[in-house]
Amino acid sequence: MELLWHKPFAQSWLDRRQHGRLPHAVLLIGPKGLGKRAAAAWIAAQQLQADAHQALPHYPFERPAHADLHWIEPPEDKQAIGIDQIRELVADLSLTSFHGGGKVAVIDPANAMTISAANSLLKTLEEPPGDTTLILIADRTGRLPATLFSRCQRIDFAPPSEADGLAWLDRLQPGASWLEALRVAGFAPLAAIAAAEELDTSDAMSREFAAVAGGKSSPVAVAGKWSQIDGPFVLDWLARQVRLVILSAAGGRSRAAGIAIDDSVLERMDRRNLFCYLDRINRLRGQPGGSYNVQLTLEGLLIDWAEGLRNCGPDEITDGMQLLRAAR
Repeated sequence: MELLWHKPFAQSWLDRRQHGRLPHAVLLIGPKGLGKRAAAAWIAAQQLQADAHQALPHYPFERPAHADLHWIEPPEDKQAIGIDQIRELVADLSLTSFHGGGKVAVIDPANAMTISAANSLLKTLEEPPGDTTLILIADRTGRLPATLFSRCQRIDFAPPSEADGLAWLDRLQPGASWLEALRVAGFAPLAAIAAAEELDTSDAMSREFAAVAGGKSSPVAVAGKWSQIDGPFVLDWLARQVRLVILSAAGGRSRAAGIAIDDSVLERMDRRNLFCYLDRINRLRGQPGGSYNVQLTLEGLLIDWAEGLRNCGPDEITDGMQLLRAAR
């Protein structure tokens, strides 16, 4: 099923290809659930002439079965892409193409690379061997070195409108109740598919989050409940919720129905504190499991939320500022 919100991206890519103006390295950026990996597979198919007849990326996507495609991910037992993986990739890209054409390398996700791994990729990004296309995927940009940005063309993916997202989901599964799942997923249609299976948990978290903000529930007690839920799910849910709050405060598209707290709570929170709070959550999302105490971490986050984020400094605001600019 075609990812219709990718139409501007796909048309731009095909136009640039026709005129011989394609970049040798691209950085695909956007929230989870928008189909960045489907877009990467589509680019690879176009470059390698494998299933290049597809006008748009598809869901579910398949990686092209091609000897000249290298898709680099963290090993199964790790959460980081190490320097040895990148060194091996660089060596492979320097060899002759199996099919006599170009090569494609996908780094998924680029923000999982260690600093040393990212540094070892810089020269290849700047001067890729032969007809090589490098595709970096990033769900979050906070941990990406600035040196990567300067060597790649950035392609941003944004959620479709609520109406377009609902229309696509209704085509996928007619008659399902998608609205709440789409809002919980931050209006990312593919994330809404997974969110639909977690609506009961999300509903309970919304009520508890609002109760903590309103002083009606203990943040320590709620943290105890949330610590029993899958950690990445909790942090992803928190990040989406805070993004909705920032968008509402910034005057972005109307998404008030997806926010778990009322306006009286928002009025006592400084925007910069919201940005800092989102940055803290995203830093946690980027850390490997087991590297921090889940219970104590959630207690800290929820206590700060209950206190109106008064203890959150104003200096770590990068992700929030990017979201504010997008809302404008």
